[in-house]
Amino acid sequence: MRHPWRARLVVSLVGLMAFGVAPMVAPALGTAGAGTPAGHSTGPPASDNFWLATPTGSLYSFGAPSYGSPGSPLNRPLVGMVATGDQQGYWLVASDGGVFSYGDAAFYGSTGNIHLNRPIVGLTAAPDGKGYWLVASDGGVFTFGDAAFYGSTGSIALNRPIVGMAATPDGKGYWLVASDGGVFTFGDAAFYGSTASDPGDPVERLVPTHSGHGYWVVQQNGTASAFGDAGSSNPPTQALLFDPVTPGDLAVQFAFQQLGKPYIWGGNGPVGYDCSGLALAAWSQTSGITFARVADDQYHTAGTAVPLSDLQSGDLVFWGTSATDWTTVYHTALYVGGNRIVEATGDHVQLNDLGQWGTGDLMPNARRP
Repeated sequence: MRHPWRARLVVSLVGLMAFGVAPMVAPALGTAGAGTPAGHSTGPPASDNFWLATPTGSLYSFGAPSYGSPGSPLNRPLVGMVATGDQQGYWLVASDGGVFSYGDAAFYGSTGNIHLNRPIVGLTAAPDGKGYWLVASDGGVFTFGDAAFYGSTGSIALNRPIVGMAATPDGKGYWLVASDGGVFTFGDAAFYGSTASDPGDPVERLVPTHSGHGYWVVQQNGTASAFGDAGSSNPPTQALLFDPVTPGDLAVQFAFQQLGKPYIWGGNGPVGYDCSGLALAAWSQTSGITFARVADDQYHTAGTAVPLSDLQSGDLVFWGTSATDWTTVYHTALYVGGNRIVEATGDHVQLNDLGQWGTGDLMPNARRP
């Protein structure tokens, strides 16, 4: 079963880690851009507190305490970030298997001084936090602390590289997942299905249910496919990387690189943006695709109209006071995937839910430049 997920997505960054359960309050929705009407005056809670880690070793905290970072230079880029169970610390892992531990995350070893056949792609913590596994792109598994070895795909010819790993709730097994959604089970990890025959955005991770009797296979755009007892529920918030595949992905990548920059009326960047300025810059600076400058004209003329049921990364979504009158459009945002958008609103560029203000003003079509 496929459905949107409360994804946290990051582009050209290692991880966007959800921290805690108390959301930050969304700032007031700003105006749509020069010459367009003002939008709503208030917004509901939007984003959880989170960390951003860059491949070069920098870490940024948004509402979450920082416990440290390796800084630059690194021997190899960071490829993963995992929070401890109480979220009072985290591990960072580099592609050579170097592990950096902060807060209450303990160091149990690394492959930083081992010659690897393939690069490390992720770290998975043992349920008790007293060990972890590292996994390479060929499915080779390396164990540290009390994390036990149950097998690997290191000697198996894979159709696609391994991109993620998840432990069972008791730590006596684990799943490996490939970029095409193929799932491999070891120890007491059971097989409930895969998306290996389902083309689309690359798969990025497998998220088990609390019982371990099911899981979600998650694509980089936040779309989750449920198996076993995952049913129709949503997986917990996780980090995602974002590797651009389409022009729309590139537009989203650009928009994420603007996160935190100020909202400026009529802003076209690079210092700050208004909503329609961000949308135009994201497409024009990545793919050379241009369209109208202000939100209502964008809704009327940019690219082609697409139904909201067919949204893809980079599509422009709009809000207006009349679903049948394009001149009433007052705000635009870029769709990311997983029912999420990037928008210039309030006082800065931010990541929010598509339905954060309800669906009353959401225009019936998006535009695909």
